Amino acid sequence: MNISILLPLLGILLGGMFLAAQAPINAALARSLGDPILAACISFGVGFVILAVLSAVRGAWPSGGGIAAAPWWSWLGGFLGAFYVAIVIWGVPQLGVVSTVAALIFGQVAAALILDAVGAFGLPVQAITWQRLLAAGMILGGLVLSRSG
Repeated sequence: MNISILLPLLGILLGGMFLAAQAPINAALARSLGDPILAACISFGVGFVILAVLSAVRGAWPSGGGIAAAPWWSWLGGFLGAFYVAIVIWGVPQLGVVSTVAALIFGQVAAALILDAVGAFGLPVQAITWQRLLAAGMILGGLVLSRSG
């Protein structure tokens, strides 16, 4: 495999592992605090501080023009992230980590098929092929299997 593909793939796989670990960690925080929304707020607060420090160290503060030039929908990422963290905190105790993560992955792939097909957010159009549908179906099958045992 080409190194220019291998390194990002390994990084994304590591990120996926971190997300799987983040789910029960945040659920435990919610149990300790007695409030899943407060746990999500703390999770985002810690992440914000880390990212703010990294941005400051790198000198990566945007100009006012850069902020103003961003498309309106680019501000939705924080909302989507907050929803993700809150729903995972709620879902893990109900479904377990495997089923929660499998449902998340299936939801991501289903949405990605549509986003690719329409070229959403300025991305190049990627056709919905039988191979991609089969991949989504296999993930859905994994979700169903994770709940049947």
